[in-house]
Amino acid sequence: MSETVRGFVINLNAYGAAVRLESGELASAPAGDVEAHRAQYERACSTHKALSFVRHPGGRRAMVTLAPQIAEPELEAQIAEFFKSTQAWENDADGVPAHERHFLHKKKRASFFSSKQNDDR
Repeated sequence: MSETVRGFVINLNAYGAAVRLESGELASAPAGDVEAHRAQYERACSTHKALSFVRHPGGRRAMVTLAPQIAEPELEAQIAEFFKSTQAWENDADGVPAHERHFLHKKKRASFFSSKQNDDR
């Protein structure tokens, strides 16, 4: 079973790359994956930037490949438009934001129960 982990590219060579995972463990990236994403591997190696990898179970050393990067501008634009359209839902007739209404409701309920508990004593 594979899992997503973060790590730093510490070395690039003809056989792939060496990656230090955030857990401190060393892992290998195969040459095919390094060639397919050479620019990202080189940038991460030179800037010491953490990347997301998919960890594949293996032998002595873990094998990792670069995790897919999801970039869909159309979907992001649709999500932003949806959030803009729902801003009107945020405030009620009194102009109180939803999170404050929720907090005030919980605060009133807590005071009710604490007063009831004090009355029972």
